[in-house]
Amino acid sequence: MKRREFIGLVGGAAAWPLTASAQRAEGKLATIGILAIEPWPSIDTFRHALNALGYIEGKNVRFEYRYANGDNERLPELANELVGLNVDVILTWRTDAVLAAKQATATIPIVMGVIGDPLGSGVVTNLARPGGNITGCALRVAELEAKRLQLLKEVVPELFRVAILFNPTNHYMPIALESARKGAQVLHLSLAVYEAYNTRTLDAAFVTLMEDRPNAFLVPADTFLVSQRSRIAQFAIENKLPSIYTFREYIEAGGLIAYTPNYDDLFRRAASYVDKILKGAKPADLPIEQSSTFQLFINLKTARALGLTVPRKLLAVADGVIE
Repeated sequence: MKRREFIGLVGGAAAWPLTASAQRAEGKLATIGILAIEPWPSIDTFRHALNALGYIEGKNVRFEYRYANGDNERLPELANELVGLNVDVILTWRTDAVLAAKQATATIPIVMGVIGDPLGSGVVTNLARPGGNITGCALRVAELEAKRLQLLKEVVPELFRVAILFNPTNHYMPIALESARKGAQVLHLSLAVYEAYNTRTLDAAFVTLMEDRPNAFLVPADTFLVSQRSRIAQFAIENKLPSIYTFREYIEAGGLIAYTPNYDDLFRRAASYVDKILKGAKPADLPIEQSSTFQLFINLKTARALGLTVPRKLLAVADGVIE
């Protein structure tokens, strides 16, 4: 697979020298709290990266996992549990989980594996110098949904009306929608928004979509929606709707295109943040990185089912193609 990798660092190069006095006492067991809506495959990348930095589970590091199993409302309770355990640092990702951690503590360091827009969601006020107890990795969200619409239009030149599945309970969704609207304006597309936050509302969205007949749809990043990826991808195929997604898992479930950040790279960076913090660095002094590493996945089997021809130039730059 071909990869196009480069990480943009806001505020300068990642160089935070540490003195010997800032090192953790040898033999002290560090406790890392993991707070998330659900387990994420890249958490394995995070653990492996920590191991490469000298952290061995059970010897000098241990993990406390708190997963909400798709229920955002449980996140504040789980965040408070980790604070009650007095963990040394909290690793979390996605907007709702980061906000829950922020509300739970202003002193325990929080490292973001990934978040859509830490400024727009109110997590921090400055990327170069976060100033509080939160740092980590973020996405250039203003570009993402616009880029996805552009990719859709390259595959479907006659594209004019795009549906967006929208979970109103997700704090990231309004940010994603604003990005999509800006991209649609440039591409002269109209957007139609369909709320879906549980199976009942997703069923209703499917019914309305069949009535409205847009000629493609986009699915922003959302825990509930990705849990329904097989249904969503199958609906798209059955109704001849080209679609683009935020996670590779959609393509494996039969979706057409995914344009996604390289989450493994982000979680390796998160491990380096945790390492620096455990050695004495302060989150307030560690710039938040914005990832410019993205991957393109295309399902040619689905393209054939939809009667589409994917341009050769897209296939040439794709990081993965399902035949």
